Amino acid sequence: MNKEELERRTLEFSKNLIRVINMLPKNQVNIRISCQVIDSGTSIGANYREANASESPKDFKHKINLSFKEAKETKYWLDILISYNSEFVSELSVLHKESDELMRIFGKAVTTCRNNAKMQNRR
Repeated sequence: MNKEELERRTLEFSKNLIRVINMLPKNQVNIRISCQVIDSGTSIGANYREANASESPKDFKHKINLSFKEAKETKYWLDILISYNSEFVSELSVLHKESDELMRIFGKAVTTCRNNAKMQNRR
């Protein structure tokens, strides 16, 4: 997957996340958790775009790591929403799966950045 495809994928994830969250019942728990998951979920792509415009390898690594952390946090909030919104399990589970895949993609990128930095330090 190239840079543009991953940017599109994270944007689609954000749009789908907002669409599904807007479907949930408006109760105290959903309102609080929805704000959290929208913040973290939409930050995945925003940080990735910032990484792509980074000014240094260190800045790139930092922004990619933020995307990884935001994807991991998004999974957590989705776990909670799934637990309390049984009528929306299928919609939320699709988002959960995608956040897991994004977490794995950015986790691999973080590992690659670390390995590349180690190789640079050995030279």
